[in-house]
Amino acid sequence: MSGSSTELLVVGGGIGGLTTGLTAARSGRPVRVLERSAEFGEVGAGIQLAPNATRILHELGLLEEIREVGVLPRRLVLADAMGGGELGALDLTDFVERYGAPYVVMHRSDLLDILVRACQAAGVALETRADARTLVDDGAGVDVGCADGRTFRGTAVVAADGLHSRTRALFSDDETIGSGYVAYRGAVPMDQVSRHADLRDVVAWVGPGLHLVQYPLRSGRFYNQVAVFRSRAFGRGEPDWGNPTELDEQFARCCDHVRESTPLLGRDNRWPMYDRVPIPTWVTGRIGLLGDAAHPMLQYLAQGACQAIEDAWTLGAALRRHAGPSGDGVEAALLAYQAVRVPRTARVQRTARTWGEMWHVDGVGRLLRDELLRRRADDDHTYVEWLYGRGTDGADAVLNGA
Repeated sequence: MSGSSTELLVVGGGIGGLTTGLTAARSGRPVRVLERSAEFGEVGAGIQLAPNATRILHELGLLEEIREVGVLPRRLVLADAMGGGELGALDLTDFVERYGAPYVVMHRSDLLDILVRACQAAGVALETRADARTLVDDGAGVDVGCADGRTFRGTAVVAADGLHSRTRALFSDDETIGSGYVAYRGAVPMDQVSRHADLRDVVAWVGPGLHLVQYPLRSGRFYNQVAVFRSRAFGRGEPDWGNPTELDEQFARCCDHVRESTPLLGRDNRWPMYDRVPIPTWVTGRIGLLGDAAHPMLQYLAQGACQAIEDAWTLGAALRRHAGPSGDGVEAALLAYQAVRVPRTARVQRTARTWGEMWHVDGVGRLLRDELLRRRADDDHTYVEWLYGRGTDGADAVLNGA
Protein backbone atom coordinates (compact mmCIF):
# COMPACT_ATOMS: atom_id res chain seq x y z
CA MET A 1 0.00 0.00 0.00
CA SER A 2 1.30 3.44 -1.00
CA GLY A 3 0.86 6.82 0.58
CA SER A 4 0.28 7.70 4.20
CA SER A 5 -2.75 7.98 6.43
CA THR A 6 -2.39 11.78 6.43
CA GLU A 7 -2.47 12.22 2.64
CA LEU A 8 -5.46 13.69 0.87
CA LEU A 9 -6.16 11.50 -2.17
CA VAL A 10 -7.64 13.15 -5.26
CA VAL A 11 -9.14 10.83 -7.87
CA GLY A 12 -8.89 12.44 -11.30
CA GLY A 13 -6.14 14.59 -12.76
CA GLY A 14 -8.10 17.09 -14.82
CA ILE A 15 -8.39 20.81 -14.14
CA GLY A 16 -10.53 20.31 -11.04
CA GLY A 17 -8.41 17.52 -9.62
CA LEU A 18 -5.11 19.31 -10.09
CA THR A 19 -6.43 22.60 -8.72
CA THR A 20 -7.67 20.64 -5.70
CA GLY A 21 -4.25 19.06 -5.29
CA LEU A 22 -2.63 22.49 -5.39
CA THR A 23 -5.04 24.23 -2.98
CA ALA A 24 -4.90 21.31 -0.54
CA ALA A 25 -1.10 21.28 -0.61
CA ARG A 26 -1.09 25.02 0.00
CA SER A 27 -3.22 24.36 3.10
CA GLY A 28 -0.27 22.45 4.57
CA ARG A 29 -1.01 18.78 4.00
CA PRO A 30 0.40 16.00 1.80
CA VAL A 31 -1.63 15.32 -1.35
CA ARG A 32 -1.62 12.59 -3.99
CA VAL A 33 -3.51 12.87 -7.30
CA LEU A 34 -4.50 9.62 -9.03
CA GLU A 35 -4.96 9.86 -12.80
CA ARG A 36 -6.12 6.81 -14.75
CA SER A 37 -4.49 7.84 -18.04
CA ALA A 38 -0.83 7.34 -18.95
CA GLU A 39 -0.20 11.07 -18.62
CA PHE A 40 -1.86 14.24 -17.43
CA GLY A 41 -3.57 15.71 -20.48
CA GLU A 42 -6.76 17.42 -21.59
CA VAL A 43 -9.13 16.45 -24.40
CA GLY A 44 -10.55 19.40 -26.32
CA ALA A 45 -9.20 22.76 -27.33
CA GLY A 46 -10.29 26.12 -25.99
CA ILE A 47 -11.44 27.07 -22.54
CA GLN A 48 -12.98 30.29 -21.25
CA LEU A 49 -11.95 31.45 -17.78
CA ALA A 50 -14.23 34.07 -16.28
CA PRO A 51 -13.09 36.30 -13.40
CA ASN A 52 -14.65 34.02 -10.76
CA ALA A 53 -11.94 31.52 -11.82
CA THR A 54 -9.08 33.85 -12.73
CA ARG A 55 -9.32 35.56 -9.31
CA ILE A 56 -8.52 32.18 -7.77
CA LEU A 57 -5.76 31.43 -10.25
CA HIS A 58 -4.28 34.83 -9.38
CA GLU A 59 -4.35 33.95 -5.67
CA LEU A 60 -2.57 30.70 -6.53
CA GLY A 61 0.15 32.67 -8.31
CA LEU A 62 -0.66 31.31 -11.78
CA LEU A 63 -2.34 34.20 -13.57
CA GLU A 64 0.78 35.71 -15.11
CA GLU A 65 1.67 32.39 -16.75
CA ILE A 66 -1.89 32.10 -17.96
CA ARG A 67 -1.87 35.59 -19.44
CA GLU A 68 1.34 34.78 -21.34
CA VAL A 69 -0.22 31.84 -23.21
CA GLY A 70 -3.82 33.04 -23.33
CA VAL A 71 -5.82 35.88 -24.85
CA LEU A 72 -7.69 38.65 -23.02
CA PRO A 73 -10.66 39.39 -25.29
CA ARG A 74 -12.37 42.75 -25.57
CA ARG A 75 -16.01 41.59 -25.63
CA LEU A 76 -18.35 38.62 -25.36
CA VAL A 77 -20.66 38.83 -28.37
CA LEU A 78 -23.91 37.13 -29.31
CA ALA A 79 -24.55 37.24 -33.05
CA ASP A 80 -27.28 35.93 -35.34
CA ALA A 81 -26.16 32.68 -36.98
CA MET A 82 -28.87 33.00 -39.61
CA GLY A 83 -28.83 36.69 -40.55
CA GLY A 84 -25.23 37.47 -39.62
CA GLY A 85 -25.80 40.60 -37.53
CA GLU A 86 -24.64 41.32 -34.00
CA LEU A 87 -27.34 40.95 -31.34
CA GLY A 88 -25.58 42.14 -28.20
CA ALA A 89 -22.30 42.18 -26.32
CA LEU A 90 -20.69 42.43 -22.90
CA ASP A 91 -17.69 44.72 -22.54
CA LEU A 92 -14.80 42.87 -20.82
CA THR A 93 -12.26 45.69 -20.70
CA ASP A 94 -13.15 46.80 -17.15
CA PHE A 95 -13.28 43.31 -15.59
CA VAL A 96 -10.10 43.74 -13.54
CA GLU A 97 -11.53 46.86 -11.88
CA ARG A 98 -15.06 45.49 -11.59
CA TYR A 99 -14.41 41.86 -10.63
CA GLY A 100 -10.76 41.79 -9.57
CA ALA A 101 -9.48 39.68 -12.46
CA PRO A 102 -9.66 39.46 -16.27
CA TYR A 103 -11.62 37.24 -18.64
CA VAL A 104 -9.15 34.90 -20.38
CA VAL A 105 -9.46 32.38 -23.21
CA MET A 106 -6.75 29.76 -23.65
CA HIS A 107 -5.98 26.21 -24.73
CA ARG A 108 -7.08 23.63 -22.16
CA SER A 109 -3.78 21.76 -22.40
CA ASP A 110 -1.86 24.96 -21.62
CA LEU A 111 -3.84 25.41 -18.41
CA LEU A 112 -3.31 21.78 -17.46
CA ASP A 113 0.45 22.08 -18.04
CA ILE A 114 0.57 25.13 -15.75
CA LEU A 115 -1.34 23.26 -13.05
CA VAL A 116 0.91 20.18 -13.32
CA ARG A 117 4.03 22.30 -12.86
CA ALA A 118 2.48 24.14 -9.92
CA CYS A 119 1.50 20.85 -8.26
CA GLN A 120 5.00 19.47 -8.73
CA ALA A 121 6.51 22.60 -7.21
CA ALA A 122 4.12 22.32 -4.24
CA GLY A 123 5.15 18.72 -3.59
CA VAL A 124 1.93 17.06 -4.79
CA ALA A 125 2.50 13.40 -5.67
CA LEU A 126 1.20 12.75 -9.20
CA GLU A 127 0.32 9.15 -10.09
CA THR A 128 -0.52 8.06 -13.64
CA ARG A 129 -2.16 4.81 -14.78
CA ALA A 130 -3.91 4.85 -11.40
CA ASP A 131 -7.47 3.85 -12.35
CA ALA A 132 -9.34 3.98 -9.02
CA ARG A 133 -11.92 1.20 -8.80
CA THR A 134 -12.70 0.73 -5.10
CA LEU A 135 -13.02 3.11 -2.16
CA VAL A 136 -13.26 1.82 1.41
CA ASP A 137 -13.83 4.31 4.23
CA ASP A 138 -13.09 2.64 7.58
CA GLY A 139 -13.71 5.75 9.64
CA ALA A 140 -10.03 6.49 10.21
CA GLY A 141 -9.05 6.81 6.55
CA VAL A 142 -9.90 5.69 3.03
CA ASP A 143 -8.29 2.90 1.01
CA VAL A 144 -8.34 3.27 -2.78
CA GLY A 145 -7.81 0.19 -4.93
CA CYS A 146 -6.68 0.65 -8.54
CA ALA A 147 -7.24 -1.53 -11.58
CA ASP A 148 -3.55 -2.52 -11.74
CA GLY A 149 -3.55 -3.81 -8.16
CA ARG A 150 -2.00 -0.79 -6.50
CA THR A 151 -3.65 0.53 -3.36
CA PHE A 152 -3.38 3.92 -1.70
CA ARG A 153 -4.45 5.03 1.74
CA GLY A 154 -5.31 8.57 2.71
CA THR A 155 -7.10 10.59 5.33
CA ALA A 156 -9.86 11.38 2.79
CA VAL A 157 -10.72 11.06 -0.90
CA VAL A 158 -11.93 13.82 -3.21
CA ALA A 159 -13.39 12.32 -6.39
CA ALA A 160 -12.92 14.62 -9.36
CA ASP A 161 -13.53 11.82 -11.84
CA GLY A 162 -15.82 13.59 -14.24
CA LEU A 163 -19.25 13.27 -15.79
CA HIS A 164 -19.22 9.46 -15.61
CA SER A 165 -17.88 9.36 -12.05
CA ARG A 166 -17.95 5.93 -10.42
CA THR A 167 -17.86 7.58 -7.00
CA ARG A 168 -21.11 9.45 -7.62
CA ALA A 169 -22.94 6.12 -7.27
CA LEU A 170 -22.32 6.43 -3.50
CA PHE A 171 -24.63 9.47 -3.51
CA SER A 172 -27.12 8.98 -6.30
CA ASP A 173 -28.41 6.38 -8.75
CA ASP A 174 -29.07 9.08 -11.35
CA GLU A 175 -28.01 8.79 -14.97
CA THR A 176 -26.47 11.31 -17.32
CA ILE A 177 -29.08 13.28 -19.27
CA GLY A 178 -28.60 13.60 -23.01
CA SER A 179 -29.54 17.03 -24.32
CA GLY A 180 -29.72 15.82 -27.92
CA TYR A 181 -26.99 18.33 -28.82
CA VAL A 182 -23.53 17.41 -30.03
CA ALA A 183 -20.35 19.47 -30.42
CA TYR A 184 -17.55 19.45 -32.99
CA ARG A 185 -14.37 21.30 -32.17
CA GLY A 186 -11.33 22.58 -33.99
CA ALA A 187 -8.30 24.71 -33.12
CA VAL A 188 -6.12 25.52 -36.11
CA PRO A 189 -3.19 27.86 -36.85
CA MET A 190 -4.43 31.33 -37.67
CA ASP A 191 -2.83 31.30 -41.14
CA GLN A 192 -5.22 28.48 -42.13
CA VAL A 193 -8.31 30.51 -41.24
CA SER A 194 -10.05 32.25 -44.12
CA ARG A 195 -13.11 33.39 -42.13
CA HIS A 196 -12.96 34.64 -38.57
CA ALA A 197 -14.82 37.02 -36.31
CA ASP A 198 -13.19 40.08 -34.77
CA LEU A 199 -10.09 38.62 -33.08
CA ARG A 200 -10.61 40.89 -30.10
CA ASP A 201 -13.91 39.16 -29.30
CA VAL A 202 -15.38 35.84 -28.19
CA VAL A 203 -18.34 35.41 -30.51
CA ALA A 204 -21.25 32.99 -30.20
CA TRP A 205 -23.31 32.79 -33.37
CA VAL A 206 -26.71 31.55 -32.15
CA GLY A 207 -29.59 30.16 -34.15
CA PRO A 208 -32.54 27.77 -33.98
CA GLY A 209 -31.14 24.50 -32.65
CA LEU A 210 -27.48 25.39 -33.20
CA HIS A 211 -24.59 27.72 -32.44
CA LEU A 212 -20.95 28.35 -33.35
CA VAL A 213 -18.42 29.83 -30.91
CA GLN A 214 -15.20 31.43 -32.19
CA TYR A 215 -12.20 32.98 -30.41
CA PRO A 216 -8.39 33.16 -30.69
CA LEU A 217 -5.98 31.04 -28.63
CA ARG A 218 -2.28 31.01 -27.74
CA SER A 219 -1.65 34.73 -28.01
CA GLY A 220 -3.65 34.85 -31.25
CA ARG A 221 -1.63 32.20 -33.10
CA PHE A 222 -4.52 29.70 -33.18
CA TYR A 223 -8.24 29.98 -33.78
CA ASN A 224 -10.73 27.95 -31.79
CA GLN A 225 -14.17 26.97 -33.06
CA VAL A 226 -16.94 24.93 -31.46
CA ALA A 227 -20.04 24.04 -33.45
CA VAL A 228 -23.04 22.66 -31.55
CA PHE A 229 -26.37 21.48 -32.95
CA ARG A 230 -29.48 19.55 -31.98
CA SER A 231 -29.48 16.16 -33.67
CA ARG A 232 -32.73 15.12 -35.29
CA ALA A 233 -31.42 11.54 -35.34
CA PHE A 234 -31.14 11.65 -31.54
CA GLY A 235 -34.86 12.38 -31.33
CA ARG A 236 -35.54 9.37 -33.57
CA GLY A 237 -33.43 7.11 -31.34
CA GLU A 238 -30.83 6.39 -34.03
CA PRO A 239 -27.46 5.14 -32.72
CA ASP A 240 -25.34 7.18 -35.16
CA TRP A 241 -26.82 10.49 -34.13
CA GLY A 242 -24.95 13.76 -34.43
CA ASN A 243 -22.66 12.57 -37.24
CA PRO A 244 -20.74 14.88 -39.64
CA THR A 245 -23.46 14.60 -42.27
CA GLU A 246 -25.94 16.06 -39.81
CA LEU A 247 -23.41 18.77 -38.94
CA ASP A 248 -23.20 19.89 -42.54
CA GLU A 249 -26.95 19.70 -43.06
CA GLN A 250 -27.71 21.79 -39.99
CA PHE A 251 -25.18 24.54 -40.69
CA ALA A 252 -25.98 24.76 -44.42
CA ARG A 253 -28.91 27.02 -43.50
CA CYS A 254 -26.73 29.60 -41.73
CA CYS A 255 -25.28 32.90 -42.93
CA ASP A 256 -22.17 32.91 -45.11
CA HIS A 257 -19.75 33.54 -42.26
CA VAL A 258 -20.98 30.63 -40.15
CA ARG A 259 -21.45 28.23 -43.06
CA GLU A 260 -17.98 28.92 -44.45
CA SER A 261 -16.34 28.53 -41.03
CA THR A 262 -17.40 24.95 -40.39
CA PRO A 263 -15.01 23.14 -42.81
CA LEU A 264 -12.14 23.74 -40.35
CA LEU A 265 -13.88 21.77 -37.61
CA GLY A 266 -12.45 18.38 -36.71
CA ARG A 267 -14.69 15.56 -37.93
CA ASP A 268 -13.04 12.57 -36.25
CA ASN A 269 -14.41 13.23 -32.77
CA ARG A 270 -17.75 14.46 -31.55
CA TRP A 271 -18.78 15.47 -28.05
CA PRO A 272 -22.40 14.69 -27.10
CA MET A 273 -23.71 17.22 -24.58
CA TYR A 274 -24.79 15.71 -21.25
CA ASP A 275 -25.47 16.97 -17.76
CA ARG A 276 -27.21 15.69 -14.62
CA VAL A 277 -29.74 17.17 -12.23
CA PRO A 278 -28.30 18.84 -9.10
CA ILE A 279 -28.02 16.60 -6.04
CA PRO A 280 -27.98 17.86 -2.42
CA THR A 281 -25.30 15.54 -1.04
CA TRP A 282 -21.68 15.25 -2.20
CA VAL A 283 -20.07 14.02 1.02
CA THR A 284 -20.23 10.80 3.01
CA GLY A 285 -17.74 10.35 5.81
CA ARG A 286 -14.28 10.97 4.37
CA ILE A 287 -15.31 10.83 0.69
CA GLY A 288 -16.46 13.82 -1.34
CA LEU A 289 -17.24 14.78 -4.93
CA LEU A 290 -15.85 17.73 -6.89
CA GLY A 291 -16.22 19.27 -10.34
CA ASP A 292 -18.21 17.40 -12.98
CA ALA A 293 -18.53 14.40 -10.65
CA ALA A 294 -20.60 16.63 -8.36
CA HIS A 295 -22.30 19.05 -10.76
CA PRO A 296 -21.90 18.33 -14.51
CA MET A 297 -23.41 21.16 -16.51
CA LEU A 298 -24.13 22.17 -20.07
CA GLN A 299 -21.62 24.54 -21.62
CA TYR A 300 -23.72 27.65 -22.24
CA LEU A 301 -22.27 29.71 -19.39
CA ALA A 302 -18.71 28.44 -20.04
CA GLN A 303 -18.54 27.56 -16.35
CA GLY A 304 -17.67 23.85 -16.13
CA ALA A 305 -13.97 24.32 -15.39
CA CYS A 306 -14.58 27.60 -13.57
CA GLN A 307 -16.91 25.92 -11.09
CA ALA A 308 -14.42 23.09 -10.53
CA ILE A 309 -11.76 25.71 -9.75
CA GLU A 310 -14.17 27.37 -7.32
CA ASP A 311 -14.79 23.96 -5.71
CA ALA A 312 -11.07 23.41 -5.22
CA TRP A 313 -10.52 26.86 -3.73
CA THR A 314 -13.43 26.49 -1.31
CA LEU A 315 -12.29 23.02 -0.26
CA GLY A 316 -8.82 24.39 0.41
CA ALA A 317 -10.35 27.07 2.64
CA ALA A 318 -12.40 24.44 4.47
CA LEU A 319 -9.31 22.32 5.08
CA ARG A 320 -7.43 25.32 6.46
CA ARG A 321 -10.23 26.17 8.86
CA HIS A 322 -11.40 22.74 10.00
CA ALA A 323 -8.69 20.12 9.42
CA GLY A 324 -5.25 19.68 10.91
CA PRO A 325 -2.22 18.30 9.02
CA SER A 326 -2.75 14.88 10.60
CA GLY A 327 -6.21 14.59 9.07
CA ASP A 328 -8.32 15.34 12.14
CA GLY A 329 -11.32 17.45 11.26
CA VAL A 330 -11.32 16.44 7.59
CA GLU A 331 -14.95 15.28 7.75
CA ALA A 332 -16.01 18.67 9.09
CA ALA A 333 -14.04 20.33 6.29
CA LEU A 334 -15.80 18.29 3.64
CA LEU A 335 -19.21 19.11 5.09
CA ALA A 336 -18.41 22.83 5.24
CA TYR A 337 -17.30 22.70 1.59
CA GLN A 338 -20.51 20.92 0.62
CA ALA A 339 -22.71 23.39 2.48
CA VAL A 340 -21.55 26.41 0.48
CA ARG A 341 -20.93 24.80 -2.89
CA VAL A 342 -24.14 22.82 -3.44
CA PRO A 343 -26.51 25.82 -3.78
CA ARG A 344 -24.04 27.80 -5.86
CA THR A 345 -23.40 25.05 -8.42
CA ALA A 346 -27.06 24.03 -8.58
CA ARG A 347 -27.92 27.56 -9.66
CA VAL A 348 -25.20 27.49 -12.33
CA GLN A 349 -26.40 24.10 -13.63
CA ARG A 350 -30.00 25.26 -13.92
CA THR A 351 -29.07 28.62 -15.46
CA ALA A 352 -26.86 26.92 -18.06
CA ARG A 353 -29.87 24.94 -19.24
CA THR A 354 -31.96 28.10 -19.46
CA TRP A 355 -29.29 29.93 -21.48
CA GLY A 356 -29.10 26.98 -23.87
CA GLU A 357 -32.82 27.22 -24.48
CA MET A 358 -32.50 30.97 -25.02
CA TRP A 359 -29.67 30.57 -27.53
CA HIS A 360 -31.56 27.99 -29.60
CA VAL A 361 -35.10 29.33 -29.52
CA ASP A 362 -37.06 29.90 -32.75
CA GLY A 363 -40.27 31.63 -33.80
CA VAL A 364 -41.74 34.38 -31.65
CA GLY A 365 -39.34 33.54 -28.83
CA ARG A 366 -36.40 34.24 -31.12
CA LEU A 367 -37.85 37.59 -32.17
CA LEU A 368 -38.36 38.64 -28.55
CA ARG A 369 -34.88 37.48 -27.54
CA ASP A 370 -33.25 39.43 -30.35
CA GLU A 371 -35.20 42.59 -29.50
CA LEU A 372 -34.20 42.40 -25.83
CA LEU A 373 -30.54 41.77 -26.69
CA ARG A 374 -30.38 44.69 -29.09
CA ARG A 375 -31.82 47.05 -26.45
CA ARG A 376 -29.34 45.96 -23.78
CA ALA A 377 -26.24 48.12 -23.15
CA ASP A 378 -22.78 46.57 -23.43
CA ASP A 379 -21.99 47.56 -19.84
CA ASP A 380 -25.15 45.99 -18.36
CA HIS A 381 -24.03 43.32 -15.86
CA THR A 382 -27.48 42.46 -14.55
CA TYR A 383 -27.30 38.83 -15.59
CA VAL A 384 -23.65 38.08 -14.75
CA GLU A 385 -22.93 39.91 -11.49
CA TRP A 386 -24.14 36.93 -9.44
CA LEU A 387 -21.81 34.64 -11.39
CA TYR A 388 -18.64 36.71 -11.70
CA GLY A 389 -18.83 38.87 -8.58
CA ARG A 390 -16.29 38.83 -5.76
CA GLY A 391 -16.95 36.41 -2.92
CA THR A 392 -19.36 34.24 -4.89
CA ASP A 393 -17.35 30.99 -4.63
CA GLY A 394 -18.12 30.52 -0.93
CA ALA A 395 -14.57 30.34 0.44
CA ASP A 396 -15.15 33.40 2.62
CA ALA A 397 -18.24 31.76 4.12
CA VAL A 398 -16.19 28.69 5.00
CA LEU A 399 -13.42 30.71 6.60
CA ASN A 400 -15.98 32.76 8.55
CA GLY A 401 -17.57 29.76 10.14
CA ALA A 402 -19.68 27.70 7.72
